[in-house]
Amino acid sequence: MTSGLQPVLDESDALRLLRSGEVELEGRLVDASNTTLRAFLTLDGVTARCVYKPVRGERPLWDFPDGTLAGREVAAYLVSRATGWGLVPPTVLRDGPLGPGACQLWIDEPAEAEPLVGFVPARELPAGWFRIAAARGDDGRAYALAHADDPRLARMAVFDAVINNADRKGGHLLMGPQDRVYGVDHGVSFHVEDKLRTVLWGWSERRLPEEAVEVLRRLAAALDGPLAAELAEHLTVAEVHQVGSRVRRLLSTNQFPLPPEDWPAMPWPPI
Repeated sequence: MTSGLQPVLDESDALRLLRSGEVELEGRLVDASNTTLRAFLTLDGVTARCVYKPVRGERPLWDFPDGTLAGREVAAYLVSRATGWGLVPPTVLRDGPLGPGACQLWIDEPAEAEPLVGFVPARELPAGWFRIAAARGDDGRAYALAHADDPRLARMAVFDAVINNADRKGGHLLMGPQDRVYGVDHGVSFHVEDKLRTVLWGWSERRLPEEAVEVLRRLAAALDGPLAAELAEHLTVAEVHQVGSRVRRLLSTNQFPLPPEDWPAMPWPPI
């Protein structure tokens, strides 16, 4: 099968393809810590790529129950959809060649896309970027881990605080078509304990944008309705409750959260 270009699908068509398309494995993404496969999905003459993460390929973790990461990927998509921001590509839980797993629409990044997060020479910080951490290269040169002051990343920072994302690496941020920024790899999210680890700390203690406040209010209302039941298919009752608690906390403080003092603030590697 030839690769071609990823077709542009609206959300409903993408979900239908993800749920019912015939799966043909293409290869494994070797840098992923869990079994992560790229595949083709075909339905009614439409073919698109997806990322398939079978439950059987999840490595045990000391702080997350075994076999739950795929469901957390789907839960992240459900919260993203409820915000209206569309930060997570369409994602479903379905059966595949290696059994049940998360199946997420593949995002093709434009070749000319400029990264919004990365290591830059310490004295060449781009204008408008936040310096997050200092680093040294193998040659001893000083670098800074930094990210752009970009409203698309600010949305992602709010979203990560809601889902308690313990692994927001720079490499988990993808630039999609029409300059949209997507977040992927949300398997270690939704823990009942505070585990936020991210490279997006630039807005810490700043006031939330009014747009984010309105979205959080809508999200709080949705969590009192059908969204809670949808999330309960993939999370425990306590985990769903804590999503609502984090939303209310953000609304109460009206601020981006501070880095934790008793938990690593950034994932490793950060990119």
